[in-house]
Amino acid sequence: MSDQNINQKIQQLRKQLHYHNYRYYVLDDPEISDAEYDRMMRELQTLEHRHPELVTPDSPTQRVGAAPLEAFAAIEHTLPMLSLDNAFDEGEIREFDQRIKKLLAPQSKVEYVVEPKFDGLAVELVYINGAFSTGSTRGDGFVGEDITSNLKTIKTIPLHLIEDKISAPERLEVRGEAVFSIKDFQTLNRQREQNGELLFANPRNAAAGSLRQLDPKITASRPLDFFCYGMGQAVGINFESHWQFLDTISQWGLKVTPLRRLCPDLESVFSFYHELLEQREQLPHEIDGMVIKVNDFGQRETIGVKTRSPRWAIAYKFPARQETTQILNITAQVGRTGALTPVAILKPVKIGGVEVSRATLHNQDEIDKKDIRVGDWAVIQRAGDVIPEVVKVITSRRSGEQTKYQLPSKCPVCGGHVVRLPDEAAHRCQNLSCPAQLKQQIRHFASRNAMDIEGLGDKLVNQLVDNGLVKSPADLYFLTKDQWSQLERMAEKSAQNIIDSLEKSKDVSLERFIYSLGIRFVGEHAARLLAEHFQSLEKLKHANYDELISIHEIGPRSAQSIVQFFSEAGNLATIDRLLQAGIKIQFPKKSAPAQTLAGKTFVFTGALENFTRHEAEQLVASLGGRAASAVSKNTDYVVVGAEPGSKEEKARQLGIEIISEDEFRRLVNQ
Repeated sequence: MSDQNINQKIQQLRKQLHYHNYRYYVLDDPEISDAEYDRMMRELQTLEHRHPELVTPDSPTQRVGAAPLEAFAAIEHTLPMLSLDNAFDEGEIREFDQRIKKLLAPQSKVEYVVEPKFDGLAVELVYINGAFSTGSTRGDGFVGEDITSNLKTIKTIPLHLIEDKISAPERLEVRGEAVFSIKDFQTLNRQREQNGELLFANPRNAAAGSLRQLDPKITASRPLDFFCYGMGQAVGINFESHWQFLDTISQWGLKVTPLRRLCPDLESVFSFYHELLEQREQLPHEIDGMVIKVNDFGQRETIGVKTRSPRWAIAYKFPARQETTQILNITAQVGRTGALTPVAILKPVKIGGVEVSRATLHNQDEIDKKDIRVGDWAVIQRAGDVIPEVVKVITSRRSGEQTKYQLPSKCPVCGGHVVRLPDEAAHRCQNLSCPAQLKQQIRHFASRNAMDIEGLGDKLVNQLVDNGLVKSPADLYFLTKDQWSQLERMAEKSAQNIIDSLEKSKDVSLERFIYSLGIRFVGEHAARLLAEHFQSLEKLKHANYDELISIHEIGPRSAQSIVQFFSEAGNLATIDRLLQAGIKIQFPKKSAPAQTLAGKTFVFTGALENFTRHEAEQLVASLGGRAASAVSKNTDYVVVGAEPGSKEEKARQLGIEIISEDEFRRLVNQ
């Protein structure tokens, strides 16, 4: 690259990064994934490192964030709130460790403190003689926004430090992260959707948007959390290490993460990294990596800082769960219930170490709401084993060639009519003989948690349907060995293995048989409830809506769907043919509920999603427990729903265990 081209590239990267800083820090509305931003920043850092004569004071590499919003007063940080350098693999962490040790005296022992890297909004709290004085955002690292009134609404931020054991210093500056739990974030977005408001892209945006409200009442209505992770200035007290600092502030009532570890060497750092990565999907808050810090404050002084970041700390990022790529096409996929699901065909991109080339678009409403078009560049998200989805499109990258998409009025598989029924988001193919539906029905019927027919994979199912050998799942049991053998890649031995697997599947529990039928809105849990309640397939077949709706956790949609399923002559004929094939259903023995909550007292506060208050209290009583109306020292659990009242605060004061509705459900299902 010529000097002129290098300079042009640097200018281009700076312009892009300034723009994305503005989108991210000021508007709380990022257009690109964190991974793409990190790549652009690293490219600029590399070019500037090779050409230091081209570095300018206003380069994004020389600053931490964006300027504060004019709507808030400015607060100058006593010590700069620096950003962190990022590392993405073990080799980069080893290089970091080597750099640290070169800057210290020979043979120096280095301990590291490792903490999760929360995905929220960085803020600073200032305490004067133990009282919360001011709070501000990071801003540009030197000057932040005064959001004191909003921070006071966060219950995990003490208004006065607890001084039972250690007196508070004259001045204490604490840095930390304001965050939303994943559950609270999802609840907030559901409420915004019901109110016709724009949805937040992720918990970080929700936290930033909530704290940047001019009206503190809005912030107070949102259940923000706060974790402390660092120190600014401290006057009147000396800390020798970061671990000592965290331990001390936790005694003052400031919240620090329990997922922190003091690591004596680098290998224990890597061990903890893998532990956190395994726990990531189960954690209540979003984390996108972990932060590694030199523990000893004296060593930190020796190691020093750079313009933008400390040399003694680094962020070890997890594999990205969001990426930016292009939507090449949109197609419709037909499911076993006839529902057409729009699927985005993507320019392949790696997310979390897995190559992704398709993402679900859910339904036409989702496409219209997010204005997703063929040819758009979009942010794609993949969390755990969840199917990748489009978070948002990047409208600023549109060229005018993008085209809108509408689900077809004819089924793309069989040509049957596609309609959208009232009160449903899905468009459905109305042809019950649609091969796509039949293939999905058979796959579901044969799946491990249904009839568990080993060896019946997608390729075999496709051949069976395409060759007209099966018209319903029951036909599987009437195929001869010769018919199986004639299929592609099916030798005589393979044919016999399938027949043996079919024979083995004939002994099945009632709950698995119900699940295998593929009744809409009846998953594994509902199938188990139905089996336990009716104890008989015949009784279930003749159950009416009122009887079904009376079963705890069977809702109106499920009840209506069950009645409709068993009123269809074709479905009853399929069941009769399965029984003729030799299916032997094992019926459950009804037993009294285990007294798993015996001696335990529960108090409920706030609105529950899956129970009425009466249903929850009845469930506790059925399992041997007691439901009380007020919190006392004899209470064992306080179950918190949406918008809890004063009972939650009283539980905190008394040290009583507070659990969410999901935790309550897990407890009663044990």
